[in-house]
Amino acid sequence: MSTIEKTIDVDVPLSIAYDQWTQFETFPEFMQGVESVTQLDDTHLHWKASVLGVSREWDAEIVDQTPDERITWRATDGTTNVGTVSFAPAERAGGTRITLHMEIEPEGIVEKVGDAMNIVERRAEGDLERFKDFIESRGTETGAWRGDVTP
Repeated sequence: MSTIEKTIDVDVPLSIAYDQWTQFETFPEFMQGVESVTQLDDTHLHWKASVLGVSREWDAEIVDQTPDERITWRATDGTTNVGTVSFAPAERAGGTRITLHMEIEPEGIVEKVGDAMNIVERRAEGDLERFKDFIESRGTETGAWRGDVTP
């Protein structure tokens, strides 16, 4: 299992950054390789992505969600992955610090080689940079879900 942890500061208020992150179906707009995310209900998502040219689909469940603090998920089938995205005030007033922590289990030789070359880690870093550009250029969220999910 590989662990990835990346942090970025975005220049929007915490509630806007958090609210946008709850709009999972917009992820293909800033996450490289993500073809679609379908929200099945408040806690279940279906993902379609291409990882190093290999198509993958999996379902994920949100297992812990606290507005303006964190969203934690785990894959329920397909590609093994778990993670948390956390939100906190940034040092710069009015900004938000976002920390992404993921643990993934590469499948197949192509993904294992890509993992060894830190491609997934670089992709996660790029996804956070693209999220920053996306939300800062908009200045506001495309929607929000502020429900609690408790483990």
